[in-house]
Amino acid sequence: MRKITTIIALAVLSFSSIGCDRFLDIQPEGKIIPTTVDDYRKVLTSAYSKYPVHRSLTALRTDEMSIDENTSDFISYREIAMWKDSNTDQATTEFPWVSFYSVVFYLNQIINEGSKTMADSPEKNQILAEAYALRAYVYFDMVNLYGKPYNSATAASDRGVPINLEIDLEKVLKPASVQEVYDQVHADIDKAEGLMIEEKQPLGINYRFSKAGLNALQARTALYQSDWNQALHYSNQALAIKGDLSDLNTTSTAPNHYASVESIVALDNAFNSSVQNLSFASSELLSKYNSTTDKRFALYFEKNGSKYKVIKGGSSDFRVSFRTAELYFIKSEALVKLNRLNEAKETLLKVLKNRYTPAGYTVVQSEINAMDDTEFMSFILDERFREFALEGQRWFDLRRTNQKKITHTINGQDYILQQNDVRYTIEFPQSARKNNPFL
Repeated sequence: MRKITTIIALAVLSFSSIGCDRFLDIQPEGKIIPTTVDDYRKVLTSAYSKYPVHRSLTALRTDEMSIDENTSDFISYREIAMWKDSNTDQATTEFPWVSFYSVVFYLNQIINEGSKTMADSPEKNQILAEAYALRAYVYFDMVNLYGKPYNSATAASDRGVPINLEIDLEKVLKPASVQEVYDQVHADIDKAEGLMIEEKQPLGINYRFSKAGLNALQARTALYQSDWNQALHYSNQALAIKGDLSDLNTTSTAPNHYASVESIVALDNAFNSSVQNLSFASSELLSKYNSTTDKRFALYFEKNGSKYKVIKGGSSDFRVSFRTAELYFIKSEALVKLNRLNEAKETLLKVLKNRYTPAGYTVVQSEINAMDDTEFMSFILDERFREFALEGQRWFDLRRTNQKKITHTINGQDYILQQNDVRYTIEFPQSARKNNPFL
């Protein structure tokens, strides 16, 4: 019986990396075992470089886009847009599995071995902090892809994903509960918090975690767990380090660009070129914008015949995992839930002043001032739809909120994701289940 850990090891051995394939301590013969901070920085860089491109795939399941049936890649992605997770065509692209655990393999190597062999130094602490932070992010992403949305009443019994903290080729991986995975996320975050040196990362290496990035991850985790006090606390912590907003009235740089003043962690390829090329912005998404006063519209979309292409992604320049605008949104939502409506409005208006023309902002401000808490909460979710379009946030927002009904028309046939459909939780990939009977 082939165990998934063996597959992970073989996959790791077969992957190319950024100059550090020789730093793999699986079969030491012919390999150099990493010992120094320089060695382990290369291992960590490789882990970052292999982070899976999964957020692009989730976009195919949302109400953000429609699929172009006339592209050569259509057959690879159509079943994702149909929410068909089982008995898929062999040509269908799978959501990542082994690639997540290959990243974990590198991180476990750093955490378990690097902690012993690297000489004590601030550089060692920073490397270990980033390894813990990135491992927390891996499991956070995986449990939100393959586990049910967090519910404190059922999380202890809801199936999550396997947790592997060791370098053990014979270990059989069985799914932990959603609660256990979140507990591991928090444990790794706590470790990272005690070791992290860098307040924020400079442009060019801002794919790496920092204190600001770690606080942003903590804020998002709290948001998904509906822990409003913690969501407020960590969004404030992150904004105290980096609170810049991109003023779209004065700059043409998209706020999700890695060089934007908003960038905190620029790791995920959230809307890759393959998905960009076979999709158009949905009519529902486009209808949410005022194309005259909303400055995001021209930065995000480009007219293509009778439709619009999404232009806020498609290259590594648009890698984005965390940016400051999200923290203002998290803070505003938390404040609403904590019955601090006026503060919530003030917080979100700071973002919107940088998104609308002056005249448009005046109108939006007046509308917001008249809203009660229910109306404003609905407005926040609509603004999240506009702000984070095709950044890999929408699927997770839908999961944690109303799990709305969505209809996709493909080859003239309607495919429907019903409200609260079980398919809001993605099944483990077929290849993973084939190779591990415990999944």
